[in-house]
Amino acid sequence: MKKLVIIGLDCADPRLVFEQFVDVMPHTKRLMERGVYGPMRSTDPPITVPAWTSMLTSKDPGTLGFYGFRNRADYGYKALYFANNDYVKEKRAWNYLSRNRLSSFILGVPQTYPPKSLRGVLAASFLTPNKQVQWTYPAEAAAQIDAWAGGDYIIDVKDFRTEDKDWLLEQIYKMTERRFKVFREALKANEHDFYMMVEMGVDRIHHGFWRYHAKDHRLYEPGHKYEFAIRDYYRYLDERIGELLEVIDDETAVMMVSDHGARTMVGAICINDWLIQKGWLTLKEQPTGATKLKMDNIDWSKTKVWGEGGYYSRIFFNVKGREPEGIVDPADYAAFRDEVQRAMEAIVDEKGVNIGTKVLRPENVYKHVNNVAPDLIVYFGDLAWRSAGTVGGGQIHIFENDTGPDDANHDYNGILVCALPGEQQAKQLKQYSIYDVAPTILDFFGIEIPDDMIGSSIL
Repeated sequence: MKKLVIIGLDCADPRLVFEQFVDVMPHTKRLMERGVYGPMRSTDPPITVPAWTSMLTSKDPGTLGFYGFRNRADYGYKALYFANNDYVKEKRAWNYLSRNRLSSFILGVPQTYPPKSLRGVLAASFLTPNKQVQWTYPAEAAAQIDAWAGGDYIIDVKDFRTEDKDWLLEQIYKMTERRFKVFREALKANEHDFYMMVEMGVDRIHHGFWRYHAKDHRLYEPGHKYEFAIRDYYRYLDERIGELLEVIDDETAVMMVSDHGARTMVGAICINDWLIQKGWLTLKEQPTGATKLKMDNIDWSKTKVWGEGGYYSRIFFNVKGREPEGIVDPADYAAFRDEVQRAMEAIVDEKGVNIGTKVLRPENVYKHVNNVAPDLIVYFGDLAWRSAGTVGGGQIHIFENDTGPDDANHDYNGILVCALPGEQQAKQLKQYSIYDVAPTILDFFGIEIPDDMIGSSIL
């Protein structure tokens, strides 16, 4: 029987895997030489949710109906909801396998909490609140996974935005060690057709240690004790990958994927303070210092636009007849959106130099626009700057993340490596799409690829 193993590394960057660290990753290099590999363009926006679900459904965020971790439930002014697995309505690759009597072992794939039924075993990902809830399917699989982990499987590093870097590094390694141990034991048990894991440690180490690694980071210090923390972790990952390959036979296909890459974060644009300066957002009371934007402190009778923070910014308009207290006339919507986009594309840094912001419109980048999409999606500095959603800080440009220490922003390209069983294939470096993964899984198992999938099989 055919078997396919996918090793997911959240945030693994192609420039690191294929270039900078390739010599300390011999097992990964061997997979690259056995098959095809290349950068893989992520979703818009290139973030964990919705990227992994887009990868496994071959549907874009607009079709999925969520545009990040937090989304508007309706056009009211309530707090945003977290898009967990309850909001995923499209079939993932393993659902198609289940219908074809193929079994899957799924470990830590983002947006799988709360766990849903499948033919096989699933352990949910980092949106799981704790392990006192049901975090596996079936429920009794939790005990086996904990045992394979050596007693306590770690879903994610809590509070990874911290100044305590020694603690963070220790936690990342501990989590990674236990996840790979579980996955290796599952592979050795050899009870399934499809195996997939996602390791979150790559993302956590990038956000926590990028300043020590990247020479273009404003806080980079040559010779710092963490200067090679990221490189050493990639070497460690490769050693764990080598241990997996020891228990994978030559008739099993192996893929490595990531949902997006990483890049140096220059700073953050305080989007709501900028909107206040432009006269498009009015507060009832001005905060005395930087604080979270509260919906009940917005004067909706004088507000046309507000924004959400994050690695990118979601911009929402207050439209008459759409929002409860909307003031943007629908007849003026198109012209006003043009005006806001031009103003954002003209944003400069603290020295007055244009930062090169990219503004996307959902209807132009998605096949469908479901649920409540942002009016505009904004990549400040083409993802070199993040969006700070706080207000009251007194400045537009800040150089520390508003949600805790964070050195890296996300980048457009993740990785794809695909080594098929049998004879060595010609090494091939090309650009892939995140939407190609699900069709490739189905194609590998001889399952018909649905017409509404965006991508195509790479086989």
